[in-house]
Amino acid sequence: MKWKLRLSLISLLLLTLLTGCSDKTTETALQDGYYTAQAAEFSHGWKEYITIMVKGGNIVSVEYNAENASGFIKSWDSNYMQVMLNAQGTYPNEYTRYYAGQLQDGQGQGTIDALTGATSSYNSFQKLSAAVVEQARQGDSSIAFVDTSSS
Repeated sequence: MKWKLRLSLISLLLLTLLTGCSDKTTETALQDGYYTAQAAEFSHGWKEYITIMVKGGNIVSVEYNAENASGFIKSWDSNYMQVMLNAQGTYPNEYTRYYAGQLQDGQGQGTIDALTGATSSYNSFQKLSAAVVEQARQGDSSIAFVDTSSS
């Protein structure tokens, strides 16, 4: 009879420990789906956005880019790339992948390091990434419009 009581107590203790050791609480857990945060306004002719895909509670893909009024993607603009590379030492296809990779690696909880030459986009990325991660936490697949202007 004592062994049954001990076994029950040990089972209860293990169950308590296992449920208490979850990596993600319900407040920080990401809901599966696609989520987008977009700048509310165009800046220098571009509107930045982030789209993430969450699967199994983890960010499995991140797209960070900008588009102009006609929908043309900034990182596809080879003329812009050349001008920015010569002036800033980086270009959209480089820094968008760099920032997106950091968001995915940190699963929305890590810090994002700025890339020299892409400070304005870094500031926008910080605001957009916070919004898109919050959308994923809430399971809200509507587009979050974010004020990315400097303030």
